[in-house]
Amino acid sequence: MSKTDRRNYLIGLLPGDGIGRDVVPEACKAVEAAADRFDFSVSWKEFPYGAEHYLKTGEVLPDEALGEMGKCHALLQGAIGDPRVSPGILERGILLKTRFYFDQYVNLRPAVSFPGVPSPLKGGDCVDIAVVRENTEDLYIGLGAASSDGVRMEIGMKRPSYELRGFLNLSVDPAMDMAAQIALATKLGVSRITRYACALARQRGEKEIVLATKSNAVKELYGFWEGLAQEVVSEEGLYLKLINVDALCYQLVKDPSRFGVILCPNLFGDIVSDLLAGIAGGLGLCASANIGDGLSMFEPVHGSAPEIAGTGRANPLAAILSASLMLEHLGEQQASGAVKDAVYRYLRDSSSCELPIELGGSKTTSQVGDAVRSMIEEM
Repeated sequence: MSKTDRRNYLIGLLPGDGIGRDVVPEACKAVEAAADRFDFSVSWKEFPYGAEHYLKTGEVLPDEALGEMGKCHALLQGAIGDPRVSPGILERGILLKTRFYFDQYVNLRPAVSFPGVPSPLKGGDCVDIAVVRENTEDLYIGLGAASSDGVRMEIGMKRPSYELRGFLNLSVDPAMDMAAQIALATKLGVSRITRYACALARQRGEKEIVLATKSNAVKELYGFWEGLAQEVVSEEGLYLKLINVDALCYQLVKDPSRFGVILCPNLFGDIVSDLLAGIAGGLGLCASANIGDGLSMFEPVHGSAPEIAGTGRANPLAAILSASLMLEHLGEQQASGAVKDAVYRYLRDSSSCELPIELGGSKTTSQVGDAVRSMIEEM
């Protein structure tokens, strides 16, 4: 294959805040090493949006930036959040805006045991779970309001594919402050995420999907979910097991090895996946993918951890594993596998002092990235 025939990918970079700017370059090292090894090329386009940009300009994420992102094959993100910015401004203005704009309806969060990484649970070294989280509905749609005048709360929301507007009129004591947040589930949203979970289960050789639910307390919303999910799973020739989300969390702590693909509404998926991150060994090892039919975004689950930004203490492995998910999504299966295998080999073969600082070792962020890159190059 000539150089002009090589596959080339334009990847958007959104390092964001805090340690996001430390770990994204290490993920890029792994991708570039895999590209050289498997004969494709990568070009990078960095987007500056995050706390620093907002504090300097007052701009969060302009619409024209979304148009530029849409020209990329994928988006690799670091972390969003900064204590100097009020909670929600960056998260809603960047994370949720990007997910909704590109209709990234799948949030995939694998939770896997890694060699040499202890779990806080007995038997926690047998974890191989994929949380499939619906990513664009439920309580995250921004359909809510707060009021202290006791007169009227207007709740409205606009999304790329449709517009929904509802009104909530309540007569209460004017002295009573109150707030309301409304969850949304649609047939389209539930059906498509369930089909994705079914396809993943078949890929993993599994016949059962677990649905995290709570219809005994929230009948309309999660009863709707259960009915649609059961219909889709039956059509796909698989089995659906319903478990209330509180009981699911209990069972995951008792014996995570019993579970494979867990399908979750948005809020439950956010919580369950972090629980599993703790079981599997920590947020510094947990990757995620936000997948849609257009641009998809890949990011480590950990936060921005501004207190250790720039110190070399950040663990880049979650960002590197997120890059592996990105390569798999782009169709570069061999490259994806090589990155993942390099992380496994690094954790398996390294002495305790050669591990990331987060895992009790002495290696800095860039040293860990260099070690993984070298293992990819040596394959």
